Amino acid sequence: MPNLDHVVKDIADEMRQRPDRGEVASYIPELARVDAKAFGLAVIDAEGHIATGGDSETPFSIQSISKVFTLTLALGKVGDRLWRRVGREPSGSPFNSIVQLEREQGVPRNPFINAGAIAVTDVILSGHQPRDTLGEILRFMRFLADDPSITIDEAVAASEQRTGFRNIALANYMKSFGVLDNPVNFTLGVYFHHCAIAMTCRQLAMAGRYLAWSGVNPSTGHSVVSVERARRINAVMLTCGHYDGSGEFAFRVGLPGKSGVGGGVLAVAPGKASIAVWSPGLDVHGNSHLGRVALEALSKRMGWSIFGV
Repeated sequence: MPNLDHVVKDIADEMRQRPDRGEVASYIPELARVDAKAFGLAVIDAEGHIATGGDSETPFSIQSISKVFTLTLALGKVGDRLWRRVGREPSGSPFNSIVQLEREQGVPRNPFINAGAIAVTDVILSGHQPRDTLGEILRFMRFLADDPSITIDEAVAASEQRTGFRNIALANYMKSFGVLDNPVNFTLGVYFHHCAIAMTCRQLAMAGRYLAWSGVNPSTGHSVVSVERARRINAVMLTCGHYDGSGEFAFRVGLPGKSGVGGGVLAVAPGKASIAVWSPGLDVHGNSHLGRVALEALSKRMGWSIFGV
């Protein structure tokens, strides 16, 4: 078995020198200011060893990666009834598309596109105030990462609220079909804020461990979700976690993963590792360009693809 520390360090060095870095997300003003040259990688193995490279201790906006954790919370709250509100199929469309919603009576295709994540947020919000719901999400993230210092980047949240007209349209459209129960501005407020959670690669890899180890937090031995639920969340990550680039990610990397337009990717090698990578430059689908390249190299060198070595 290759030495994980050496592999991670080599990949970080290789990525730092690459000229093809993609474009940072300019439609959210705060994200447009992030240094496109940044690159971080953190990998936690089955023994709890953490291998890091590059800017792995620099906090970044996790954006849509938060949708993995809100999906986990919503399933814990309403179980499989959630799937009446949101589908489980790849969209094949941009993450903020409204076209499918019109064709499919306001039911989002999956929980990782924007419309689906807004519907999931609405489920968590029901019966609570927005501030309490946001506190619950943040406490869950801190619990999973075993780190009370994780916070929301208020500047990013405010930036999203000022410019999130497409998300406002998606939410209002779903509301017109009865998919959302709560006031649209309440649901969107919680959504914008949980997307603005800031984490380092190390913190994010820590938070994703339960998905790599069949629903169990390996450092405590406590179950976060059932084995079956962890498997199903991973399945949706594999098929839908990178929007209309999900097939390419599965083809090249071969791991369940979830990207965010902040340039982060959380990936899971079941039974082997929880992985977080960050490179702010995005490809045409809104996924981290070098994040995918780095994960492809890591999966290949470590023999971690779920489809075989």
